[in-house]
Amino acid sequence: MEDCATKIADYLLQIKAIKLQPSNPFTWASGWKSPIYCDNRKTLSFPEVRSFISEKFAEYVRNLYPDAEIIAGVATGAIAHGVLTADKLNLPFIYVRSGAKEHGLGNQIEGYFEPGRKVVVIEDLVSTGGSSLGAVKALREAGCDVLGMLAIFTYEFERAADGFAAQGCKLDTLGNYSTLIETALSSGYIGESELETLKRWRTDPSGWGQKSD
Repeated sequence: MEDCATKIADYLLQIKAIKLQPSNPFTWASGWKSPIYCDNRKTLSFPEVRSFISEKFAEYVRNLYPDAEIIAGVATGAIAHGVLTADKLNLPFIYVRSGAKEHGLGNQIEGYFEPGRKVVVIEDLVSTGGSSLGAVKALREAGCDVLGMLAIFTYEFERAADGFAAQGCKLDTLGNYSTLIETALSSGYIGESELETLKRWRTDPSGWGQKSD
């Protein structure tokens, strides 16, 4: 898994799906100031990268969840990755919206499934874990047996780890923040001072932008 995390870090940096700007922070939708921005949708534009991701997801499902019956993607970022994974495993696919549609059938979960089915959830990115766990909750409320979640990348926030533990949902990821910043350092993408800034940000992401760094 460590080799996989390094490979994911290399890919995300190479295709600029990850941008590191400690001296010129991004502003997230939450209002947080961040020295990093991750856009895993870009992975779909690179056949080698998207194939590696779907192959690894399929491998993880086979090894960790051999009794999985359905693959579920979290809308919108993980729909394509979920489809690719389900196709490799020859399993049905469904996806979960952030909320129920306000028209038509009013579905939050799209696709065919039967209550009691064993489901593995595919996510593209886990930050605080709120939207990811919202999908897990929706599936469980619909009667699905959620075995766990697989994601491309996690920021490794303590809030997310606590949330998944509280909901009794196992989370495994192909890549992670710690490996990413170490890979960025070894490749010359960032220097030692920037590495320290990136480490400090993750310990207090909500308050980091309010401090002189």
